[in-house]
Amino acid sequence: MPELPEVETVRRGLNQLTLNQEITGGDVLLHRTVAYPFSPEEFLTGIKGNAILTWHRRGKYLLAELKKVGEIGEMEGEKTPLTPEAGWLGVHLRMTGQLLWLHPDESLHKHTRVRLFFGDERELRFVDQRTFGQMWWVPPGVALQSIITGLGKLAVDPFSPEFTVEYLASKLRNRRRPVKTALLDQSVVAGLGNIYADEALFLSGVLPETLGTDLQREQIERLHSCIIQVLKASIEAGGTTFSNFLNVKGINGNYGQVAWVYNRTGEPCRVCGTAIARTRLAGRSSHYCVNCQR
Repeated sequence: MPELPEVETVRRGLNQLTLNQEITGGDVLLHRTVAYPFSPEEFLTGIKGNAILTWHRRGKYLLAELKKVGEIGEMEGEKTPLTPEAGWLGVHLRMTGQLLWLHPDESLHKHTRVRLFFGDERELRFVDQRTFGQMWWVPPGVALQSIITGLGKLAVDPFSPEFTVEYLASKLRNRRRPVKTALLDQSVVAGLGNIYADEALFLSGVLPETLGTDLQREQIERLHSCIIQVLKASIEAGGTTFSNFLNVKGINGNYGQVAWVYNRTGEPCRVCGTAIARTRLAGRSSHYCVNCQR
C-alpha cells in the first residue's frame, strides 16, 4: 500500500504537471471507484470545466483544490483559473492505486478505473488492480470531512509542527500494545505504514514488540527523529516500489534498494551483519535486527 512518501511523491508530480489546465471531461470505467457523488455522471459534471489550483496531501489522501475556469484573464492561449472555488477532487490510492499522466493515444491498461481529460493533449488515469482505491468530488461549500469521512480520523502529520516528541509520547506511553502496532494506527501518526514503521524502529534501535508503556523518554525522542528522517529519505528516493507503486510518470520508487530492514528477511543487517528477522504483529509483517534493536 502506498504510504506517506509514495503519496507525497505523487502529489509533487501532480503539482508539476496538472495545474491550471481545464478538465474537459472524463470516463468512469468502474463505478464503485467513485465514492461521491454516487452517480458517475454527477461526479464528472462536478469537475468538468474546472482546473486544479493545487494538490494537497493529508495522511495518505490526495486533495485537489478546484477553481472555475473563465474565458477572461487568458494569457498566451491558456485559460487562467478565477477565484471562485469549485470544490475538491479527492483521491485515496489504497493498496494498488496509481495516478498516471498520459497521452490519450496510449493504450488503456486493463485495470484503468477512471480517466480525466485535460484537453486533447493529456489525461490523468486512475489505475487500480485491487479496486480498493476511491475518488470523490466534494461540492463547493461542503466540508471535506463530511464527505471524505476518513479525514476526520487522522492524527497529525509527521511533518506538521504539532508532531512533537511530547505529542508522540502522549500517544504511545499509555498504550499497552506493541509500538509497531501503535505506529500503524492512523489516529496516532497520519500516513505512516508498515514499511516506514519498520525502518524508523530500526534506526531508533527499538524492537517492534516493545510495549508503548515500556518506552523510555530517550527511545521516544530517537523514534520521533527517525520517523521524520526515514520519511524524508524515502521522498528524496521517490518512494518505494515493491509491487505496484509508480509515480505520475510511470517511474518506480528507489527507496527499496537502500531499505535498512523492510523486505530483507535473512539478509545481513547493513550495520552489524546479523540476519534480518521477521515476525508478525496484528497480522502484519515486521522486520528487525535482533542485535541492533533492543
